[in-house]
Amino acid sequence: MSTGWERPRGGPRSVGRGLLAFALAAALVAAGGLVVDRFVLQAEWWQVRHTVTAEPVAPQPALGPPAGPLAVSWQRTAQVRRGPQAGYGTVAYDVAQGQVVTASGRGLEVRDARTGAARWSYRRTGWTMLGWAATGSRLVGHFERDGHRGERQLVGFDALSGGVLWRRAGDRPAAANRDTLRWPAGAGVVLTTDQERRVLRGRAAADGKKAWTVRLPAGCRLFEDAAHTSDGTEKLVALAIDCAGGSRLLAIDPARGRQRWVRALGSAESPEVRMLDGVTLAADGTALRAYDREGTQFAVWNGAEVCADGMCPAALVGGRLIVVRDPDGDGGGGLMESVAVPSGRTEWKRDVPGYVALTTAAGRLYALRPKLDERLLPAGVDVVEPGDGTATTAPAPFAMDPVLGGVRPWLAAAGGLLYVAVPEAAPRPTGSARLIALRGGAAGPGPAELGGVAEADWPDACALLKALDLKGEYVARPERATLEGVRLPHPVSCTYEPEKQPRDKDKAKDKAKGEEERGDAGTSGSPRPSASPSGDASPGRSPVPGPVPATVPGWGSRGLTVTVKWVAPAPGGASAMLETLQSTQSKARRRTDIGGDEAYEIGPAASMIALRVDRYIVMVDAARPPGAATRLAKAVAAHLPRSR
Repeated sequence: MSTGWERPRGGPRSVGRGLLAFALAAALVAAGGLVVDRFVLQAEWWQVRHTVTAEPVAPQPALGPPAGPLAVSWQRTAQVRRGPQAGYGTVAYDVAQGQVVTASGRGLEVRDARTGAARWSYRRTGWTMLGWAATGSRLVGHFERDGHRGERQLVGFDALSGGVLWRRAGDRPAAANRDTLRWPAGAGVVLTTDQERRVLRGRAAADGKKAWTVRLPAGCRLFEDAAHTSDGTEKLVALAIDCAGGSRLLAIDPARGRQRWVRALGSAESPEVRMLDGVTLAADGTALRAYDREGTQFAVWNGAEVCADGMCPAALVGGRLIVVRDPDGDGGGGLMESVAVPSGRTEWKRDVPGYVALTTAAGRLYALRPKLDERLLPAGVDVVEPGDGTATTAPAPFAMDPVLGGVRPWLAAAGGLLYVAVPEAAPRPTGSARLIALRGGAAGPGPAELGGVAEADWPDACALLKALDLKGEYVARPERATLEGVRLPHPVSCTYEPEKQPRDKDKAKDKAKGEEERGDAGTSGSPRPSASPSGDASPGRSPVPGPVPATVPGWGSRGLTVTVKWVAPAPGGASAMLETLQSTQSKARRRTDIGGDEAYEIGPAASMIALRVDRYIVMVDAARPPGAATRLAKAVAAHLPRSR
């Protein structure tokens, strides 16, 4: 439904800029500077990159993958746009009607949710998209002209074809969220506001016409540039409002603009608001509060750090509100709690890893954990039984760092797929968001917690460096990993620490004794290399005779660590895992001199090297002396096995 002529380009069609554009451009140049500003706002033919589609798409059933191994169905990355408006450099996603919507400062991109194939897109040169809303089969984008904050425009789209339905200048979204760029909509209506943020207006998403207008309570206004102060469903919208005496939570019927209820919160600061189907959550810095459809508070968790820095991950499934809160306020492990709605009765609690996102489908609860284990590389996906909290864990085929900006970790399930969005540091320095569609993977001979790899296939981390690779006397400290009851038979990490240096008054005596022993053995002035440590869980000490040198040759005064980060079912999976590791690092450089199949130098110094040999990924960390990490990584690469 786009204006102008169109020419086909594969599936999506590109809106043309033909001879008519040239003629209009000539007229524009002749008209002068004032006409330029007016035309930029109203015409846009030379600024827009717009593709549309006529291909049908079918909705997906509300179904995720089964518990067990996971595999990548498709994935895409979207670069973060650090535009002129601070705080809005983020990427957000949604899955609906068989499509995946990617929203960022660059504009809108819509793909087929099953295949990842492009359907339609809309970008506008010289403008930044600062918000988007969706209701029914309509999408609305809010664009501001770079460097001219007073020039803004709402653009309405048909969600399935991408055709432009309407445009309107001047309006601004009501309570657009910085972390998702989304603002409330429901029942075919999007919510807008005035310059002072004291009035709410409903506009029909189909044609942009005004549906209703209401004033906020006296002394109140919408928060501006807040992280997440609004959310909604098709039937109910919740907005935080900044009032004299403290913040409040306002619930609105989006169809008519009628106030459903308003509740006072416990702080004057902008809260985080989350709307589930019939349940509203508000984290205001003093507590996490849960309200039912009628605004009755049925649960509250007190504490300034109950949700750490943002909103607690939460989901609604089978009449239960399931919340993961942070009782220690340190962002580490959490406590998952199931509360009956609307009675507020706690049904069960259990300690869980630091889940960063939850979603539900067909009675299953999916939870994303940043690490399968602190020593290992992959993220993890737990399938939680809502009735009692028991969980089945599987490794995700990627690594992630939730601290990175650009996208809030996100989950959704539909059509038998699990959609995951995670932040990445690459391309540096702006970063990007990676969207991964996961399907059920093939079972292997080993447990699902290891991706089907047999426990015996994991090498002993303390056996990857041999006697000739190590110099000096050391203590080996093995570390093991246990994954939801699966205990690996060998250490996954081995730290080699130099022995303590002798006291000054004993140096001369030890030196003389050492020279005598080395002379008897007919060796040179350096101590003999030690034997390789055993894989026992208790620390082992090498039996090297002679004195402990003041500085241990090979790695200096600080220990080195070798860690088996992952063993994949096949080399291709290990290569993809290593690629996601380097993409989460602020600095990563490919090394071609290590040996093995591929390697990266991680961090600003050359002290940490991640390498892959066949299906094995190993990390070597050795800070001193310079070059120690490279030398030891080469030795590890030579000792790792290869599949036959």
